[in-house]
Amino acid sequence: MNIRIEQLRKKMNKEQVDGLIIQSVANRKYMSLFTGSSAFLYISQQQQVLLTDFRYVEQANIQSPNYQVIDYGKKGLYTTLNELLKKDQVIRLGFEAEGITYAQYDQYKEKLEVKELVPICNWIESLRMIKSEDEIRCIQKAASIADQAFTHILSFIKVGVSEKDIALELEFFMKKQGAENLSFDTIVASGVRSSLPHGAPTDKKIQSGDFVTMDFGCIYQGYCSDMTRTVVVGKANEKQKKIYHIVLEAQEKALKNLKAQKTGKEIDTIARNIISEQGYGDYFGHGLGHSVGLEIHESPRLSINEETILKPNMSMTVEPGIYIPDFGGVRIEDLVIITEDGVCNLTTSSKELIEL
Repeated sequence: MNIRIEQLRKKMNKEQVDGLIIQSVANRKYMSLFTGSSAFLYISQQQQVLLTDFRYVEQANIQSPNYQVIDYGKKGLYTTLNELLKKDQVIRLGFEAEGITYAQYDQYKEKLEVKELVPICNWIESLRMIKSEDEIRCIQKAASIADQAFTHILSFIKVGVSEKDIALELEFFMKKQGAENLSFDTIVASGVRSSLPHGAPTDKKIQSGDFVTMDFGCIYQGYCSDMTRTVVVGKANEKQKKIYHIVLEAQEKALKNLKAQKTGKEIDTIARNIISEQGYGDYFGHGLGHSVGLEIHESPRLSINEETILKPNMSMTVEPGIYIPDFGGVRIEDLVIITEDGVCNLTTSSKELIEL
């Protein structure tokens, strides 16, 4: 934790920012380990303070021993902040440009006694790109729970079961295995609805011959997992088999080439070219993948516009897909950790075409 604060202070010193307010949930947790729903962090070269209300004072003292914890409810947030700013003689105060609303910015401008408010972008997010051993351990556990859920759900899926039933069963099972929550709302789309990349589960009943695409994940100790598998209920027809194996080939080729020093654009292009060469380029409209951590979608990405150089210990999903309206779709997604010469794949579920 001290290393993260030191890294942030170096950035503040370089950019001549005297103090910094952090309030976005993920950045706040990353910098302090505090998991409550209401808090602000104030960091300067002299001190680091966690400001919260009475409900969370005890919790904050336990979770964030490197911070001075102040109950701002006694004097009010802005009075408390101004006392800290005055003590540190802050002239230029940084705030998260993407972490506050315009109305909040107006409040800062009106009530905080500083000469200049400085918007910062991606200072903490850039630190979060490289996962620590503890972070990887949590992501790996979340991925393991999702793998177990996939194995479990295969015996649950059958003709007549609804998409909502499948989603609820996945959620129930993951929480029973120790998940804190879902990484995102579970996606279950079957039959022609599987052409919807983010199809929310409905009351539609599974029918024989349906593709069933399931995109799901869970949170373990604050960290997310993400995986997708597509199965067929009954026997797959030739077109289903063809599309499935094109997607699988694209994913496996991308995984084989994914490693440190590559860019997200390079890896996306590898998978996209395979799908395009088979005539389905127009049916793969999203990026190949994204990083995962405290949030389900983090940077960097695997996409046609991503020039970031990938580094060891970045987490990444690899999830090509083909989505054909009025027919159906396939997506296959693994969650990996990038290494110097390849990846460590955290998703262990089979990727062979499963016919139930």
